[in-house]
Amino acid sequence: MGYYAKELEALLRAGRFRRPIMADPEKLDMASNDYLGLAYKRKLLRRAFERVAAYPWHAPKSSLFLGGYHPIHRDFEEALKEANGFAAATLFGSGFLANLGLIEALVRRGDTLFIDESYHASGMVATKLVRGEVVLFAHNDPRDLLEKLADHPTKGRRILAVEGVYSMEGDRLKREFFEIAEWFDMVMVVDEAHSNGVLGPNLLGVFDHYGITPAPRHIKMGTLGKAYGSYGAYVMGSEETIAFLNNRAKSQIYATAPSLLDVALAHEGFDYVAKKRKKLRKKIAKLQKCGVSCGYPEPEGLIVPVPMPGIEEAVACREALAREGFEVGAIRPPTVARPMLRVILRTPLEARHYRELFAHISEWRDGV
Repeated sequence: MGYYAKELEALLRAGRFRRPIMADPEKLDMASNDYLGLAYKRKLLRRAFERVAAYPWHAPKSSLFLGGYHPIHRDFEEALKEANGFAAATLFGSGFLANLGLIEALVRRGDTLFIDESYHASGMVATKLVRGEVVLFAHNDPRDLLEKLADHPTKGRRILAVEGVYSMEGDRLKREFFEIAEWFDMVMVVDEAHSNGVLGPNLLGVFDHYGITPAPRHIKMGTLGKAYGSYGAYVMGSEETIAFLNNRAKSQIYATAPSLLDVALAHEGFDYVAKKRKKLRKKIAKLQKCGVSCGYPEPEGLIVPVPMPGIEEAVACREALAREGFEVGAIRPPTVARPMLRVILRTPLEARHYRELFAHISEWRDGV
């Protein structure tokens, strides 16, 4: 018997054993985070390659702080901060590394972190590394945050961690959180991984959606592997905040700088979204209404969670849908409290595809 056989057997019995799932080009992709279909646009890839090929080296070679910083990094940081209205920006190798570095660095001894209980796993892992106090509040619940603030006075900084659109529930951050952060002089971290490219008149996320002008207290983090069709992450904030992260965020300091091709590809995706935002906004609005006729509420982003009665049912329904040509995600505990299907409304697909999907789900449920 191997070293981890018992643990693997327990995962199998509980229905929580995971295996990599190969994307099938023959099926309709309703599972991935490629919201705007940029992962399929070969023209963007060619342009990104040309950006990188214009330089004598094509890999970062070292960390940002040992000569790995490249004009391709700098140019994208400049474009991000200018479009989003922030003073400074910096890049990380992935969204997981960005959240890990952000939270571990920002929460110092004597500080208190107030974090949504549904915050991404990367942030929750980071809470185990901080020296200050960590307080969870009820998901997207401003009242509970206010109660937690009253119950946990602190002499240090108060730091708030929330998401623009939550990756599992699919709901949008309530505007009241921006107000609470201002009332209590809180540093506010907003993970825009699932709201960038989805919300706002300029498709720049929840700040854009609510018309929030970034202030020194605000920190915006986001990934490049979703709406922008690449890989990596960014963090934006005040010059002071970004300088602090550059000196304290271990997942950035002690890692090779982000891939030049990935950053160049994200820059092309970013420019594409800016250019096509009106057309994309119309398509997003149309897709958000496609499940209403089948009894699903209009989502606040592009994520539709479909509750399932149990783990076996979630997996069985996903497999049944795959046989019909639909790829969706079956999300199981401990990622979520209750099993569900996670449907992503992707703009390359048509509303009729989703109406067909939801009809299949209803038929499957009726037959169980």
